[in-house]
Amino acid sequence: MTEVNRIIHVIGINSYKFEDLSFKLQNLFLNTDNIAVPNSYFEEIKSWSDNDLNKKKSIFSSSSNNELVEWLRSQKTDVILISRGDPLWFGIGRILLENFSKDELIFYPSNTCIQLAFSKLKIPWQENVNVSIHGRDSTRLIEALKERPSSLAIITDSNYKSFEIIKKNLSELNLIDFYDFWLCEEIGLDKENIRKLNLKESFPSDISNLNIVVLTKTKKKYSNNNLPLFGINDIVFKTFDDRPNLLTKREVRIQILADLELPKNGVLWDIGAGCGSIGLEALKLRPNLDLFCIDKRIGSKSLILENSKRLGVKPKFIFEEDVSNTLNSRNLSFFKKPNRCVIGGCDKKTKLQIINKLAQVMSIGDIIVIPIIDIQTIKELKEELEYKNFKTNLNLIQTYKSLSIAEGIRLEPNNPVFLLKGKKQIK
Repeated sequence: MTEVNRIIHVIGINSYKFEDLSFKLQNLFLNTDNIAVPNSYFEEIKSWSDNDLNKKKSIFSSSSNNELVEWLRSQKTDVILISRGDPLWFGIGRILLENFSKDELIFYPSNTCIQLAFSKLKIPWQENVNVSIHGRDSTRLIEALKERPSSLAIITDSNYKSFEIIKKNLSELNLIDFYDFWLCEEIGLDKENIRKLNLKESFPSDISNLNIVVLTKTKKKYSNNNLPLFGINDIVFKTFDDRPNLLTKREVRIQILADLELPKNGVLWDIGAGCGSIGLEALKLRPNLDLFCIDKRIGSKSLILENSKRLGVKPKFIFEEDVSNTLNSRNLSFFKKPNRCVIGGCDKKTKLQIINKLAQVMSIGDIIVIPIIDIQTIKELKEELEYKNFKTNLNLIQTYKSLSIAEGIRLEPNNPVFLLKGKKQIK
């Protein structure tokens, strides 16, 4: 093993004031001759040396590149490398560990810009999602936004027009009204500035290069007065906090509603209703329908009730129970037989049980629609519907969404969904 003759002290700072360093780090700085400082705040740190009359220091203006690595390798005595925040958090630490042994490195982290920003915003950050688009495209940002976290901190990069990319991604994912957009500039420094921006307006022209963005879930009040007649945005529906994507996406929901051929009057069963997006939008289109929502997930009833208020509709009944229990223990005459039925969110055996049960009571012209993601179940469900005198039709719904990245636009595929439709022919 090569003997290590000198140490690289990596000091994270969040202030340009020498006196804000701990006494230990102040003494380390005073007793170390060779210092590497990032270009962006070279003059501020150089002033520390100018005030040290005991000895003149050699200060290297650095970038996080091979030139810095070679300079560090050339030093025969201990050196200091100044960094921002925590060097091991989206910082120079990763590059150093790739080029030097751990024995050569000592890290002195300071508070990260994210910590400081959340302390200023007075928001807990233990569940925050952190993303960097500094020198990267927005692929990771897009993945994070799809999960709709309660807060998301973004390390930006002015070279890639970060703000426009973030804004476009939010708009493309229909999240423009879902988050408040906080611009945090020069956090911890004298010119610190935090402001909430309106994304429907142009960005300010006076933004500092030292900035991060924090997105926090807005406390928006939904009004059904502004909803479209058809094709309601996914973001309108409240979902489970730990499973934000557990709803039928708008593009698929539109086709399901079309396949249901919704009558002016009648009964609709939404089985495996989840947050109620299909049944509730159907009810908005046809207010005279009687809607029965059934879902076994604990909390589904409160979700459906909340979404009912947002859409300004009222289901007939909401059952928070397993549909097998509903079919086996309840009197179906109490429900009213369905004229339309959506079967989602249950296994193949349960779907077959539902088809068998409903085939006995549904009339000519009544319709069942089954969204399917498991291709192995299609054949058996289709054959069962046909055996029960339903005329079937199978469609594959595959849609793509355009998303902006640093280099331009890419098409992001949504999960493919098969829609199996059965229309009753004879009793």
